[in-house]
Amino acid sequence: MITLSIIHQAQQKDVCSQRKLFDAYGKILHRTARRYLSDKSVMEDAVANSIYIMLEKMGPCKFESVGAFESWIKRIVVNECLALIKRGKPFKILDEQEIETYHADDIVIENLTADKILEVISGLPVGYRTVFNLYEIEGYSHSEISETLGIGVGTSKSQLSKAKVLLQKRIIELDPAYGKRKLVL
Repeated sequence: MITLSIIHQAQQKDVCSQRKLFDAYGKILHRTARRYLSDKSVMEDAVANSIYIMLEKMGPCKFESVGAFESWIKRIVVNECLALIKRGKPFKILDEQEIETYHADDIVIENLTADKILEVISGLPVGYRTVFNLYEIEGYSHSEISETLGIGVGTSKSQLSKAKVLLQKRIIELDPAYGKRKLVL
């Protein structure tokens, strides 16, 4: 369990405390990066860069709680992922015909685990996935997303809407009977 004392010791470059932070938060940072990035090597680069930034920049920070520290490091990995996305392919807005070409594995909805949900989200096109994560998971507003990604507010709203439609289609594809139950009024 991470305490403020461990965080403060890590800020003083205590290697043992830094290792405890790495052990405690490495998987969390990896999971966060996985929501944004589909390429495993790019994900690992984002996590490694985030840990480096965390260890290098935490010294002068004043953390009043463990929760504040956790929010700070999650923000670092999200920002690192966004930077990598921006360096990659520009956002592409898919039309309805392109959405139809995406398919999910044929498994039963009852077997849908957190990892499978994460996999479905990570299978979204980069623009949809990024806006979905920022809005629904990180709690950004559309104006914050617009500013962060350099896209219009309308584009942000459109990407989110289309991401939700595509997610719904993929989940229904996992179990067509589930989709029929949900579509019946």
